[in-house]
Amino acid sequence: MACFLSVWAQQTKDRPNILWIVSEDNSPLLGCYGDKFATTPNLDKLAKEGVLYRNAFASGPACAISRTTLITGMYATSMGTEQMRSTYPIPTFIKFYPKYLQEAGYYTTNNGKEDYNIAKKPGLWDRKIWDESSNKATYKNRQPGQPFFAIFNLSVSHESSIHRQAATLKHDPEKVQLPPYHPATPEMKHDWALYYDKVQAMDQQVGKLLRELEEAGLAENTIVFYYSDHGGVLARSKRFMNDSGLRVPLLIRFPKKYAHLAPGKPGSETDRVVSFIDFAPTIFSLAGIRVPGHMQGKPFLGEQQAPEKEFAFSFRGRIDERDELIRSVRDKKYRYVRNFLPHKPYGLRNEYLWRAPSIGSWEKSYKAGTLNAIQAAFWQPKPTEELYDVTADPHNIHNLAGDKKYREVLEKMRKATHDMMLQSRDAGFIPEAMRVEISKTGTSYDYARSAAYPLEKILETAEMATTRDAGHLKQLTERLSDKSPIVRYWSANGCIILGRQAQAAKPELTKLLNDPEPSVRIAAAEALYGLGEKTDVLQVLTQSLTSENDFVRVHALTVLETMEKDAQPALPAIKQIAASSESKKKGSIAAHDVQVATHIITRFREGFAKR
Repeated sequence: MACFLSVWAQQTKDRPNILWIVSEDNSPLLGCYGDKFATTPNLDKLAKEGVLYRNAFASGPACAISRTTLITGMYATSMGTEQMRSTYPIPTFIKFYPKYLQEAGYYTTNNGKEDYNIAKKPGLWDRKIWDESSNKATYKNRQPGQPFFAIFNLSVSHESSIHRQAATLKHDPEKVQLPPYHPATPEMKHDWALYYDKVQAMDQQVGKLLRELEEAGLAENTIVFYYSDHGGVLARSKRFMNDSGLRVPLLIRFPKKYAHLAPGKPGSETDRVVSFIDFAPTIFSLAGIRVPGHMQGKPFLGEQQAPEKEFAFSFRGRIDERDELIRSVRDKKYRYVRNFLPHKPYGLRNEYLWRAPSIGSWEKSYKAGTLNAIQAAFWQPKPTEELYDVTADPHNIHNLAGDKKYREVLEKMRKATHDMMLQSRDAGFIPEAMRVEISKTGTSYDYARSAAYPLEKILETAEMATTRDAGHLKQLTERLSDKSPIVRYWSANGCIILGRQAQAAKPELTKLLNDPEPSVRIAAAEALYGLGEKTDVLQVLTQSLTSENDFVRVHALTVLETMEKDAQPALPAIKQIAASSESKKKGSIAAHDVQVATHIITRFREGFAKR
């Protein structure tokens, strides 16, 4: 035993401690990033002592989907786990990175949030992956001389912090510089000022953690990371695929002992593009652990450092009760966004988002017709493609996708997005109701690599379907009878997007009302409603509300919501779902149908005023 401990000590004595300080829901609105309104002296000091990353990006614009990628070193889209608050299984060969650190002799702790968006399973995600995981977890409980990897999750800046107005504010609402897409309502100015107050409180917590590290005599042996789990927090940041939702602050401090691992001197900056997919491999590279071959990220520090990559890839699927499918790539100058549900507006009502007074005031201003074109765009259907010059347009409000001068850039980034979806075997094109059924016997990861998932054809269909080009209708109509239900689903979506222009597809769409796959039936019903059909459409949708599959119900409800007064015959069934809220755990996956149903009932009560 003494011999073993001696060998273990020799193997671990030169490995750095690694401390991650992770704040929630904040963009680089810090003094060290040039924001003069921010009060962040501790983070500003950390930036002077370390290296500031100008181009660091979350994998997704919400916490759980970003943490999936962080904990696995794999894109959530490749595992089929990019839907918010889902618990789908993943293959057993994928281990969470703390297990590798433990096996290498590290003491691993997680203080606060886990939220990995993956089904719990012994050996994968249980208490054993951390030596400690709780609100009291600390590196201080390790064995003498044992290196540690410790995370402290700071929640004070979380979205929930602006759900209630504050009696007093440290930051003056009248001095807040609003982004151009936000109207200057009293509620908006208040929530922005309150948010800056919460960032200031978060900064004070960072300072406390750094002082504790100093007092423990560990600062000279510890590499410190500070970053946020995604952008935020007011509407059109968190949940949304702009820089405001995806770009994060990243500061890394290297003590003198490990200065050779730093990309620059203290107080320097780097424009290297890094993203959450790279974080776990980078930790392994710093700790002297071989990066597992299945991980999709590349180390940006340490002995295994990879060449700098050109793009950061990000994704969005369903968040809470609202389905979405968006993919994006970002280089040092441009952000490209591909919307696969472009007929849906950005500002679909989300129960949790609407708890902040600011979003309600924005919606009210839209209904009143007082917004300018930039501010009103949030409430309108999305373009199929978006391209922004982020250096000239940091708020991502001037879409260059249709500008001939940027055609070469557009095509390059479009191809990069397409290639990444193929390379990663993006499972996001599987309708979620299907994904629920797949998870009963296997994983979306394996399904996406099987003959049942012809991704090339699926992606080609989805890309045609979302162009709004009626020239694709003939091919889409032919694919309505494809053997793959996912191809049929995306072909039907193409008809939804084309609306009245899809008239020639009506006979084939009508056949799909009896399709064995519920997602296909519902998509066909929505397309037929756009062509003027009601009776058969309502029958399919109302029957779908009785499904035992949560996301069949959610899908049907979201279509009924678009029908407004025409959904009246389904209202008793909708009310029955809404009334089930008492028996459902608030905020759970099972409550998403309740949230949509409740919103439909509210819209009936309001008389369907302008959205």
